[in-house]
Amino acid sequence: MTTIIIITDLDGTLLHPVSYSFEEAVVALEEVYKANIPVVLCSSKTKAEIEVYRRQMNNRDPFISENGGGIFIPEGYFANQEKESRDDGYTVTILGKPYSVIRRIFSDIRDRTGIRVRGFGDMSPEDVARLTGMQLSDAILSKKRDFDEPFIFEEGESRVVEFLNAIEDTGLHWTKGRFYHILGDNDKGKAVRILMDYYKRDQKGIVTIGLGDSFNDLPLLQNVDYPVLVQREDGSYEEKIKLQNIIKADGIGPSGWNREVIKLVRRIRGNI
Repeated sequence: MTTIIIITDLDGTLLHPVSYSFEEAVVALEEVYKANIPVVLCSSKTKAEIEVYRRQMNNRDPFISENGGGIFIPEGYFANQEKESRDDGYTVTILGKPYSVIRRIFSDIRDRTGIRVRGFGDMSPEDVARLTGMQLSDAILSKKRDFDEPFIFEEGESRVVEFLNAIEDTGLHWTKGRFYHILGDNDKGKAVRILMDYYKRDQKGIVTIGLGDSFNDLPLLQNVDYPVLVQREDGSYEEKIKLQNIIKADGIGPSGWNREVIKLVRRIRGNI
């Protein structure tokens, strides 16, 4: 028997890049839920932010927060689930470094180089809301970070490479979605592989569909059977993602998500 699992980014993918709405993907979501197909949310968003969308989507599947920093599996979800680390009803696997460490190193690099950068930790919720277009309530949740610091350059792109190299010199890493992120030795792909091992021990014939729109989704897309790249707000595709088997969705964000998920799920189930 084939078991389909969908792993998806949120911002700009399942959520519209401007409105943060998933309304255009509701038809596909209803179809996959009816077929008992898990939808794993895999985002740069915080646990607190993702939990809001899980409630809105009636999603009860595992999720991955902050670019692979943490894997959260609802207790009892897998028959073979480990019990050692729990948090608010989840079994948790932590891959990221603590946010306090990330912030300290970020601040040290900024002080040492004199490069004008600003992270979410330097901003008020109102600042984050203005920068992102989020509702204030969502911006507050976006600052409850555990593993990863989004940041922006305040003096243009002239010293970007210098700052990113300085991050790598400390042993930390960076990635880029809508914003740059500084993080530990974690990414979406590593988290996906670990979570899929749980599914494979629990079920047979796993087939994975992954969806994203940005460079930080590349590790996710490299670790699924059917990688889907959705269009950005301007209709373009992330030029840094050049996988040989990439599927380019016809549609921006949730519109493309909806179209490709329905098409792929029906194709895979038709071949069962």
